[in-house]
This record gives sequence, structure tokens and C-alpha cells, in this order.
Amino acid sequence: MEVLKIATAGSVDDGKSTLIGRLLYDTKSLTDDKLKAIERSSKQKGYDYLDFSLATDGLVAEREQGITIDVAHIYFSTATRSYIIADTPGHVEYTRNMVTGASTSQAAIILIDARHGVIEQTYRHFFINNLLRIKNVIVAVNKMDLVDFSEERYNEIKADFQKLVEKSEYEDQHIAFIPVSALKGDNVVKKSDSMSWYKGETLLSHLEKLDTNDIYNTGKMRFPVQFVIRPKTEEFHDYRGYAGKVYGGDIKVGDEVVVLPSQTKTKIKEIYFNDKKYESASRRSSISVILENDVNVSRGDMIVKINELPKVEKQFTATVSWMDAMQLVAGSKYVLQHGVHKVLAKVTAINHKIETDFSGVENNVSALNMNDIASVSFQLNKPIFFDSFKENRTNGAFILIDVQSNNTAGVGFIE
Repeated sequence: MEVLKIATAGSVDDGKSTLIGRLLYDTKSLTDDKLKAIERSSKQKGYDYLDFSLATDGLVAEREQGITIDVAHIYFSTATRSYIIADTPGHVEYTRNMVTGASTSQAAIILIDARHGVIEQTYRHFFINNLLRIKNVIVAVNKMDLVDFSEERYNEIKADFQKLVEKSEYEDQHIAFIPVSALKGDNVVKKSDSMSWYKGETLLSHLEKLDTNDIYNTGKMRFPVQFVIRPKTEEFHDYRGYAGKVYGGDIKVGDEVVVLPSQTKTKIKEIYFNDKKYESASRRSSISVILENDVNVSRGDMIVKINELPKVEKQFTATVSWMDAMQLVAGSKYVLQHGVHKVLAKVTAINHKIETDFSGVENNVSALNMNDIASVSFQLNKPIFFDSFKENRTNGAFILIDVQSNNTAGVGFIE
């Protein structure tokens, strides 16, 4: 069954947790004990409705304050697809949590309170989705019941958000608008009787129809080797295969390839998925390959097509989302992990800080604080093979590790 990973974003009290709880409830994905706990808690609070936010807010502080603090991952399935939803916090001080939750997502839901419309946090959430190249964004205009299910109000918010879309440089992004009431269930799983003017799909129906093959950007084929297969049995005495996942493009038997970093040239001899042999494999396929020549390949090496080489350099500039309490300053040194590779990296310059409301950049920045996003230049102690993040999300991203604490201090997207 296909799996779709979704990130949610919205300001405080926009109803993210309630929306997810409603999805779980209407798809009958809540366990009996969880449903009884929601019913009991809602009754104790004097509500005349079920408080579905309790289905996702796991921390005590979240339940007490009615807000989302940490990233929660929620799982549910329909007859055709499985879903993983990253319920990310909306506060500005939790920007790093939102980046973390959205970094592996294939689609995003941005919630807007119909009473408040597009606000500063909406700008920030849309910016981060663009930064992370989230191709499918659903703008859910929530709490339509509190504006009398007004079509005019919905159209006002849609027009305001379209002005924000015009500031985006991500041309391949798909934006869908859906008016919903998470509390009452309108247009979440079931069509709303109160918004007959809306002729589009429900939220779940739209998610069900997203083309998972179209979610990832196409580009140059990258095959990072995860494991070297050497059975060393009588039946497979000389067998040497290389297992990994195909990113960016496809691969087929007979392709002329180069193994990095050794620059060894060879051809693809055979392609296997489990014990079955194939002539080709598409992107996102987990396979093992056998090369025509007996060349030296190790875990962490990358196999690419001979005419599709990535950059192999010791310096680059990246957009960095800073996540550590310790400031990032020019001259700082970190362990940079790119795929399975770890190299030493020195910050040579903080070029500028990027304002997440699309208002521009701030120059003459001497340090980055937690949750800042900036353009930063690096010098490495040895070269890595990389693409820009726009061309390949997997091969264009890295993390920065503090050499003393061993904590993940930041995440970077190569420009």
C-alpha cells in the first residue's frame, strides 16, 4: 500500500490537532480506548462536543495549554492508502520543529482560521514549505462554522493567499484551497451540507487522489550505496551486489555509470528486487545492482550515470535552519553529515539572514540564534558529491553536528 507523508502547519488555535483528530475519527482510525478517553475528557471539561485535539496532543503541557509543542506523528489508513501526518507546532519559537516535521513530508496542509485570515504565521509556514520543496500544498480554511460558512469570507482569504503565492519562486508547486470545519466535520471526510457553494473535493478525497509518483522532483539519477552484499556461500561464492534506493531518475541494465568518489567507470549488469531480476528500476525503488566489472565499492559510495555527474567540491553555500541554543558564528567548526558521509566543516561566512515572511534578507549578521534561517558558506576538509536541494532533495541536504555535544545543531539545504 502506498504511504503519503503529510506535514500540518498553522498558527495557535487554528485547529491542526482537531483537524487530524477529525480525520482519525471519521476514518474510524481511533481505538476504542482512545475514543472513550476523548469522550470522558470532553465531558469533564463541560464540552457539548468531542475534543478531537486530545487524539494528537500527547504531552501534558500540550493538553493543559491546548497547543502543539513537539512534532507528533500520527498514522492512519484508508482502503487505498496509508498516511503519516506530522502535527507540527505553530509558534514562531518552534520553527525548528516545523522544519523537522516537514523535511520528510510529501505534501502539506496549511490551516488558516477563517476569522483571522492570512497572518504573519501563514507567511512563515508557506515559506518553510517552499524552502523544503513541498510540491503539494493544501490550504484548509478552517472554522468556517464561526463565519457562518461564508463563501465571501472564503474567497477573501483565498485571494489574500494567492498574493502570497505570487511571491514564491517555486513554480512547480500545486496549491489547493478547501473550506472546512474540523470541529463539525464539514469537508474533512464528508461533504458539507452547509457549504453547498463549494463544488470541490473534501480534504481526504483530495489526499486520496494525489499522484504519489508526481510528488518527488525528477532529475538526475542518484544511487547511494547502503549495503554491500557478499553472501560468501557455495551457491553465491563470487556474488557482489550493492543495495540502496534510487533517487531522482531511473536506472536500467546497460547504463554506463561512474562510482564516486573513486571515479571508476563501469556498467550496470543486473538489477534485483529481492530475488527477482529486472531490466530497469524507477526512482524511489529499493533495489540491489551488480556491476559489470569487479570494482571496489563501499557503503556511502554513490553510483551515477556517466553523463550526470554531481558536483564534487570542498566548499558550497547553503540555506541553514539553525536549531541549537549555542549561536552559529563565522569560524565555527562542525561535523557535516551528508548521507552516510561525515566531514569536518568550517563556517566561512554568514551571508545574510532570510526573513521567513518573504520581506527580504538581513545583511551584516554576525551570528545565528535558534530558529533563524540564513545563507551560510562552508569549507570542508574533504570533498563531497552533492546536488543543489532544488535539483535533488536527498542529495542536496545535510545536518550539522556539534563536535562537543554531538547534538544536531542545524540542517542545511545546498543552494
